[in-house]
Amino acid sequence: MSQGVEELDAALPGKVTNLAERVLKIAKRREATLVTAESCTGGLLAAVLTDVSGYGRVFDRGFVSYSDEAKCDLLGLEREMVDDCGAVSKPVSRAMARGALDRSKADLAIAITGFAGPGGDDDEEGLVHFCLARRDGGEDHREEHFGAIGRDGVRIASLETALKMMLGALDEAD
Repeated sequence: MSQGVEELDAALPGKVTNLAERVLKIAKRREATLVTAESCTGGLLAAVLTDVSGYGRVFDRGFVSYSDEAKCDLLGLEREMVDDCGAVSKPVSRAMARGALDRSKADLAIAITGFAGPGGDDDEEGLVHFCLARRDGGEDHREEHFGAIGRDGVRIASLETALKMMLGALDEAD
């Protein structure tokens, strides 16, 4: 397991904690700050990024916006957009990422919204939308269909995907 990651090692696969440590190291070297906007992961990404000692200045803050109301209240999404597009959609993930940037001083935001477990009749279990937004205006969206791999499986896969997106964005800065 990663050196420096203590509390979550027992619960998360080593590849997730290793990715988190790599993201933090590169962000620190680039003097970049990070913010998260999470729904289906319930703050797990923020927890992983704050569980590594020595990187306190890299992580600015995390927003856990599990409900539609929280997405609107915390991140400034228009309720009409959430109702029209659905909370698990590309437009909502983009708005979450932009809202996180607008409400922080971070350079890089990652938003995650999805269906981690069985939901309503029209909810696709394992559907997750990600959006990575940069302060300079660039953004990347990703849609994943992880399938019915269980609530924990979807959340772990989402962490890995989000960390890889962050790593890719930080590597692009070269």
